[in-house]
Amino acid sequence: MTDIKGSFKNQNILVEDRNKVTITGVEQVESFNDNTIILKTIKGSMIIKGEELNVGKLNLDDGNIKIDGIINGINYMDKDLSQRGSIIGKIFK
Repeated sequence: MTDIKGSFKNQNILVEDRNKVTITGVEQVESFNDNTIILKTIKGSMIIKGEELNVGKLNLDDGNIKIDGIINGINYMDKDLSQRGSIIGKIFK
């Protein structure tokens, strides 16, 4: 059996009518609530902002996630920065 996890090379984001998003290349869900979902992906950390967000389908073996709700924004954090921690976290150490 081949270990699929961690072998993803591409990442795709499909947003449908601002109320559904499908993302590939997902390695981990770091946190989520109704307004914010933070993912670890092959391209760095990703923050999805919106309203009434809900993880409809999650398959980490395939690296896929489907999210429903009102999508207001999708942002990447630089992979190197996400591994070093936040600047605010460093200030208050």
